[in-house]
Amino acid sequence: MKGFFDTRIEFLKGVGPQKSALLNKELEIFNYGDLIQFYPFRYEDRTRFYTVSELSEELPGVQIVGTISKVETIGGGSKRRLVAQLKDDTGIVELVWFKGLKWVMKKIQPGVTYTVFGKPSRYGRKLNIAHPELEVFTRGHQEPGFLQPVYHTTENLKRRFLDSRAISKLQKQLLSIAYSQITESLPGSLIEELGLLGKADALKNIHFPEDSKKLSQAQLRLKFEELFYIQLRLLKLKLTRVKKFRGKVFGETSLINEFYHQHLPFALTDAQKKVIREIYGDMKSGEQMNRLLQGDVGSGKTIVAFICILAVVGAGSQAALMAPTEILAEQHYRGLAPYASQMGIEIDILTGSTKKSVRKILHQRLQEGQLKILVGTHALLEDKVKFQSLGLAVIDEQHRFGVAQRAKLWSKNEDFYPHMLVMTATPIPRTLAMTLYGDLDVSVIDQLPPGRKPVETVHRYDQNRLKVFGFIKNQIKAGRQIYFVYPLIEESAKMDLKHLEDGYESIRRAFPEIPLSIVHGKMKSRDKDFEMQRFVKGETRIMVATTVIEVGVNVPNATVMVIENSERFGLAQLHQLRGRVGRGADQSYCILMTDVKISKEGRTRIQTMVRTNNGFEIADADLKLRGPGDLMGTQQSGVLDLMIADLGKDGKILQVARQKASDILKSDPDLSLPEHLNIRRQVALQKKSSLNWSRIS
Repeated sequence: MKGFFDTRIEFLKGVGPQKSALLNKELEIFNYGDLIQFYPFRYEDRTRFYTVSELSEELPGVQIVGTISKVETIGGGSKRRLVAQLKDDTGIVELVWFKGLKWVMKKIQPGVTYTVFGKPSRYGRKLNIAHPELEVFTRGHQEPGFLQPVYHTTENLKRRFLDSRAISKLQKQLLSIAYSQITESLPGSLIEELGLLGKADALKNIHFPEDSKKLSQAQLRLKFEELFYIQLRLLKLKLTRVKKFRGKVFGETSLINEFYHQHLPFALTDAQKKVIREIYGDMKSGEQMNRLLQGDVGSGKTIVAFICILAVVGAGSQAALMAPTEILAEQHYRGLAPYASQMGIEIDILTGSTKKSVRKILHQRLQEGQLKILVGTHALLEDKVKFQSLGLAVIDEQHRFGVAQRAKLWSKNEDFYPHMLVMTATPIPRTLAMTLYGDLDVSVIDQLPPGRKPVETVHRYDQNRLKVFGFIKNQIKAGRQIYFVYPLIEESAKMDLKHLEDGYESIRRAFPEIPLSIVHGKMKSRDKDFEMQRFVKGETRIMVATTVIEVGVNVPNATVMVIENSERFGLAQLHQLRGRVGRGADQSYCILMTDVKISKEGRTRIQTMVRTNNGFEIADADLKLRGPGDLMGTQQSGVLDLMIADLGKDGKILQVARQKASDILKSDPDLSLPEHLNIRRQVALQKKSSLNWSRIS
């Protein structure tokens, strides 16, 4: 049923077909529901007037009343600017315009009193306000002020007079007719328990707050609702899956015991043991497992996966381990094959470069059940790959694969769904894991194996390069290997970054006797693999690369990671790159090279890396700096279609929202009780495809 909020935006007074087409294209606002949920991203404080003597550059936007005493044009050509002096009883401040000078000159008159709004900044000794908002002062301005909403807009919209103020007027127009149409979407008991604003008042105060207290209440209410419905959706998915898909029971432990007592080359950490118990508990529960295993680089996730694979193989089923690249698949295969052969278990590998003749035999062995463990890349998803009985599918570096690929592995069995273990070395902050993987159970290995020394991380400026080279020469003399990582392959016109070829040449000159490898994303796969293998075998001592080495390569003898222009990398990426060293028993080093000039955010990232080796601490810092969309590439995939909540800042609200959603589903899984009518109605209103059930429909 089409409702009030499905009304097309062109029918709102003041919009019409042309503006409507622009709002559709530029802001994806198609109907009343989209507009009312297009929230301000900040507010300008119009609640008070400042005097000129109170101004300082620390203040955000300020409002002043004064008289224009003088207007003049200064400078010529591109440096031409318009300067006006605004005077009140306490002093004078300059107003400056660099653009639209003719238009402004027509608008301002000396001797007239104006209300001015803008951000004070310092130029030399003087304070000025660049491109302020100006209105002729009237008695109406003496009334109590307000918090002015500021909306995102685009240059295209501004050219058509749809700036933030115009959007604000449209919101006012819409709220006047929409307020009575807004239905409550949360249960009364929950609103009362948490002291939340009603939905209609929250929407009114998010756009036009009565005061800052009401604004905070509106934000809390809308953030809670948004996160509550995301969690409700994920938890409901999980409930449905558990009910619908029974899991095969794997309670066999004889192979695990044999491996544990006879073949395990080192003692497991307590964290590894805890995680194995959690996974094993799932696999013998009769419910189909869907578990996310998080563990920093080198924390021993693969051996945990192998021990769980043994439970499946011991009961006569098969297991698959899927990795995102051939290099990583090869590495897993080479790591696990010796253990499997010691125990008489058949293991093999399937990638894009596996020969046709080999594939044919492999497919047959797999279908007949002889082949017990198959390691591979996306090639495992091909329809031709048929298991006799797939009991467990392990996916490494989950963020490189989509949900569709997980589902494809599910469908490899006709009579039951395999258990799923999803692994990642990218530490995911708790708030993000709860939102992205809220339908999965999460296990964490938060301990490194004994004997592993934390990587020592230092920050060096380009001017210290000779010292850095001297240190590297000593490391090479001691038999070690070195990585140099660059952010770009070719020189970019916009960014003055040392590009890879340049770097390669300068390293060749600095270390003329040392054999080098070069690897980047534009090389053919086989050339890349050839160069990687030379480095792995120790034939080359220095690897010059772009971030293609970020995931997977394991060279215990590589002890130094030099990251050029490190301020250009994200924190998660820096942490992944650092994880390429420190894989042996020797002390390893990560050297972050930068220019002397770095942005404030870049400096924060570098300081975080130098301060801590803890992946979860780094992931939390990254979430605060960059936001969830950039962090996991989820903005593009639409998983985090958030309208107002911010996972970097709203972790506490998220935890309460998840708890409340969980409590409600425990007591009423089908949401059939009368007190859950609002939730039922809200969920039913949403289209099947909508990821965010809190939206107005």
